[in-house]
Amino acid sequence: MTKAQLIRNSLGGVVGNIMEWYDFAVFGFLAPVITIKFFPHDSPLTGLIMTYGIFATGYLMRPLGGIFFGYIGDRLGRKKALILSIFMMAIPTILIGVLPTYEQLGIYAAVLLVLLRMVQGLSVGGELIGSVSFMVEIASEKHKGFLGSLTLGSAVGGLLLGSAVVTLLNLMLGDTVMQDWGWRIPFLSGVIILGIGLWLREGMTESPEFLQNVDSSVIKPLVYQVIHHKRKIVQLSAMISLATIASYVMFVWMPTYLSTMIDHPIHDALAINTVSMVVLFISIPFAGYLSDLFGQRKVMIVATVVMLLSVLPLFMLLQHGEWYMALGAQILFALIVGFVQGPMPALMAEMFPVSVRYTSVGIGYNVSVALLGGTAPMVATWLVEKTGDPLSPAWYIMTFSLVSLIALLLYEPRKNEPIGNIQ
Repeated sequence: MTKAQLIRNSLGGVVGNIMEWYDFAVFGFLAPVITIKFFPHDSPLTGLIMTYGIFATGYLMRPLGGIFFGYIGDRLGRKKALILSIFMMAIPTILIGVLPTYEQLGIYAAVLLVLLRMVQGLSVGGELIGSVSFMVEIASEKHKGFLGSLTLGSAVGGLLLGSAVVTLLNLMLGDTVMQDWGWRIPFLSGVIILGIGLWLREGMTESPEFLQNVDSSVIKPLVYQVIHHKRKIVQLSAMISLATIASYVMFVWMPTYLSTMIDHPIHDALAINTVSMVVLFISIPFAGYLSDLFGQRKVMIVATVVMLLSVLPLFMLLQHGEWYMALGAQILFALIVGFVQGPMPALMAEMFPVSVRYTSVGIGYNVSVALLGGTAPMVATWLVEKTGDPLSPAWYIMTFSLVSLIALLLYEPRKNEPIGNIQ
């Protein structure tokens, strides 16, 4: 593979993650406007809850997406699965931008919105795992950690892009225009990412490891991996549980926590969160690079131990209500999470043979994200409310730090064997 082809393959491998998390950010930031447009106006709180319920629908579809795209990716190839997944993510995003509102179509507008989010959920369930499989498989043995880390790094990049687009439009158009028609622009802008993504993915070559190692006797990868790899699938879910929960608590829920739940609220919580995400964006590939030097498992173990020991003191630092203390704590959180996540893609791929990798990683990863990631903000809020202790989310994260640490310590990686040949 030439250097130019490797670059194009790498860009094609990660562009779907940018699309996925761009939509995540746009939908989240525009939730109040979407509530007004798609639900009755007499109950704003109920409407907002329903909007976030639709948002969560995508998470419920992710395990099914992992199975669906896993079958395609393990039988027909990574390239075909990735082309289909970007279509199934981008087309619903664009259609949301032209969707009739409640005022025009009544309750059917909300029904259509739910259906579009369900299609997106299926796509999300296959996109990241396909990207992980493809990127790790096209990399040389010395660079699998770094190239694999770009999958999660690009997801953070998409989140930052969506945040930037919505923020810029708000500044340019103002609240009135945004609520009138401006909210459609970020969704319609998905056509740009779709065009670039299709161009890149059509020019991709298939994963060499897939072509060399695919097991044609595996007619049903799902059945095969459930029988032969169920222990490793459970182990994978446990290993990534900390990364899943910490990501959603630190970067989705934290602005709400800092602005409403501590004794001295911080009004710059969103700005602090954005800075910490930039740090996360940089630290993930750096950790991936280090994992190629020292080993993916070792880097994750060290980062997990650091999280276990530091999360409570960092939460205590947040209680002071000073923006600079909160910024420092969030930056440290971002660095630790980045070092947990950076080695993850290569380690996940290492756990399964090529012939069932897409399906196996898809189930293990998506079940963890659906059960732990999608519920993390709700659980963290519930803990603070029920215990009256603003430090209680720290104990929640510490618990799953232990779960991940135990799973990592029990995992026995194959030695002196290429990832693609691990059986």
